[in-house]
Amino acid sequence: MRFVPGAPENLCAGARALSTVAYRTGPRFARGRWPAADLRSTFGCVRRDSGFPSADAQDDFQRARRRQVMSQLARRLGRDSRDVDVILPFEEVVDALGRVEERYIGLQTIELDSILGTVDRGAHGGFDRQFRPTTARVRARWERIANAARRGEPLPPISVYRIGDVHFVRDGHHRVSVARALGRDTIEAYVVEVVTRIGAERSLLIGDLPLKSHERLFHERVPLPARARERISLTDPWHYAWLAEGVEAWAFRTMQDRAEFIDRRTAARLWFEEDYLPIVDMLADAGMIEPEETETDAYIRIVGQRYRMMRTHEWSEEILARLRDETG
Repeated sequence: MRFVPGAPENLCAGARALSTVAYRTGPRFARGRWPAADLRSTFGCVRRDSGFPSADAQDDFQRARRRQVMSQLARRLGRDSRDVDVILPFEEVVDALGRVEERYIGLQTIELDSILGTVDRGAHGGFDRQFRPTTARVRARWERIANAARRGEPLPPISVYRIGDVHFVRDGHHRVSVARALGRDTIEAYVVEVVTRIGAERSLLIGDLPLKSHERLFHERVPLPARARERISLTDPWHYAWLAEGVEAWAFRTMQDRAEFIDRRTAARLWFEEDYLPIVDMLADAGMIEPEETETDAYIRIVGQRYRMMRTHEWSEEILARLRDETG
């Protein structure tokens, strides 16, 4: 393979190829000890070892820092106001999702891409969601760890909380950042799993927390079976409160009709089976679910229109036809 001077893309391509061979054929490293720096990286192409680990560590930090600045600049130029690079705060996420219990899992190897949050954002505000350094304040410690990693020195496992598919760092922020900068895919961690009422996916953003909070409150008021929970999805967080009130009103009318008490869990299941599913099936068959709507959005819209126009909670083909005609 020939490298053309002044062509960094060729150097990166060759480095990645060499790295892949070394990664697949090289000896396994001892537990707790990092192998020599990989040439692959989530922050871009990492230079090959110069033989001076301290200088290489300084370059690693500068490269990671530049990547963070360029990412921020690209979002501003693209007028992207989403918080896609903001690290997730553990306590705010737990409050929104609803803590149930926690249990100690032990030492595990976890994917670095799953580490998206921190337990103490105030003390460790020097990293973004991808654990790229956002300030020069973390540089001294960062470079000491990178230097040790490049020398192959053993580093202790980090400590994390796990919520759903996402991990939150309790201890080891700099080690996570260095590992990602050096192209690692996994890291050893002591894991404590926190069980919440609503799960967390890797796509979770801070801006999603209000929606998750309303969703959690809805499922506390309307304890649906697991298969039914997956069908309920609203784009407007405030509509979860409206839907919960509607389900509770439906349950009250049903108890009056049957002259018997129905517990909350049974009422939720009956509402889903006897009211929600038939209505959304009718709406789908009639082509009355708009492209930008979820089926639950359409359910709330049509139920509200039915009552405003006809002052009824009943359903029939005639009522559906009139609604279709009135709403155009």
